[in-house]
Amino acid sequence: MARIKPQALLQQSKRKKGPSRISATTIVFYMLILALIGFFVFATFRYWSNRSRFRSHNQLGVSEHETAYVDSKKSEIPGYAVLDTSKGSIIIELNKENAPEAVDEFIDLCQKGHFKGMLFHRVIKHYVIQAGDNQGAGATEDWNLRGKQHTSMKHEAFMLGTSKGKHTNKGFDLFITTAPIPDLNEKLIVFGRVVKGEDVVQEIEEVDTDEHYKPKVSIGILDVTLKQKI
Repeated sequence: MARIKPQALLQQSKRKKGPSRISATTIVFYMLILALIGFFVFATFRYWSNRSRFRSHNQLGVSEHETAYVDSKKSEIPGYAVLDTSKGSIIIELNKENAPEAVDEFIDLCQKGHFKGMLFHRVIKHYVIQAGDNQGAGATEDWNLRGKQHTSMKHEAFMLGTSKGKHTNKGFDLFITTAPIPDLNEKLIVFGRVVKGEDVVQEIEEVDTDEHYKPKVSIGILDVTLKQKI
């Protein structure tokens, strides 16, 4: 019997070995790993997506809440003031947009009763009536002299304002114009206008005064009532 050479045996052994096969267990194992990876990616995506949507919803809710709060605050601010005088009532519409600081100060003083008993201490016919505790001389007299030199009438009558500059506790005086005043904003902080009671303003305007425009008969503000609507 012929002997087979070792080299031939090695070649026969290589021919008998086929390609290695992957077992079913290995396939299932890798499929589970891929499924877990896919589930993890999907869960992460859902988490961040929901979180982003939740934050956006919360910000919208906060914004709506803040807007509603601001609107409610605005609705609480009085829009009108009723001056009850010894000649009758004068209804003022307050202009919060153009003169917010003056309106806030006026409302605060009204709530403290600052204007109760305040007298109209200076009345210039066809020009202005002034109420306040400031008895100093002649801001309105100076207006009267200078105003007659102008022809430009930029402002209507029956505007409510207060003097410019820093107010002291007794320095918030009230001016109601009875005719258009040239360059009114240079003289006053205008923060309201008369919407009812022009006849009362005109009746005060017609009282007799002395040489310093002080009424000979006392006329004053009995009380001020703040209202949101008329």
